[in-house]
Amino acid sequence: MEQKIVFALPNSIGLGARIAERANAKKGELTISRFPDGETYVRFEEHIEGKEVILVQTMNPKPNEAMMEIVLAGRTAKELGAKKVVGVVPYLAYMRQDKRFHFGESLSNKIAAWMLMHGLDKIITVDPHLHRVKEMGELFHIEHKKLSANSAIAEFISKKFSGKDTVIVGPDIESSQWAKRIADSIGFRSAIFLKERFSPRKVKIKVTTELDWRGKNVVIVDDIVSSGHTMIEAVKEIKKRKPKAVHCICVHGIFAEGAFEKLGKAGAKTIVSTNSVVHKSNGIDLSELIAREI
Repeated sequence: MEQKIVFALPNSIGLGARIAERANAKKGELTISRFPDGETYVRFEEHIEGKEVILVQTMNPKPNEAMMEIVLAGRTAKELGAKKVVGVVPYLAYMRQDKRFHFGESLSNKIAAWMLMHGLDKIITVDPHLHRVKEMGELFHIEHKKLSANSAIAEFISKKFSGKDTVIVGPDIESSQWAKRIADSIGFRSAIFLKERFSPRKVKIKVTTELDWRGKNVVIVDDIVSSGHTMIEAVKEIKKRKPKAVHCICVHGIFAEGAFEKLGKAGAKTIVSTNSVVHKSNGIDLSELIAREI
């Protein structure tokens, strides 16, 4: 049987270890440090020639450092004779800038993909934020796999809540691919709101379908909570309708600029994320989902 070695890079130490365990694969030792001038140092501490090397590295926090670490590790593994190099990147950064909104802007999604392709033979990610680019294959000309956290989130919701008194909400049209699909899979009611964006930090949420919110648990589901403004405005709108409680679930919990605390102040009773990005809100484990793919 071909030996697979899983290397957990700095942003995914815990998740990488769990993936290795669930996949019944060896956990390898990799040293990543910084030179005094800030440059990244990478060293494999064991022989990987002829092996399938799996690098687990999510791209938050510090996406620039995370990118350099996985590209250097991947390219080094190739040079050391690895049979195949697979990058497991649960949160894939740089996907949002997929259009030149203003003159001279960088299309960072294409450039980030180009960099990763030079270090990897295959990339696995979870619910990437694809908007105008619809499929991974438009960016990645290597083997690629897009996994969805929907089943893990659906299982979490079905265990914690009852369909009789719970409504699942998507805060904008894009979130319907998570919220509505999850709700339909477990037989819960759902509603999708409309969002109008005025700036990166100012949005307005419109409730398009009025349900019987009063006395209900309302679970808002989205892919990413970064600055949190979309989720915060959705919480505020729902709170006006006197629910029993409002709960927030996301795939990727970035929680920049104090978003976690702001959500709590806005009225969210619970805030849960998957462990694609390490955060105190982590409550949904993706290791089994990923281990099945590798």
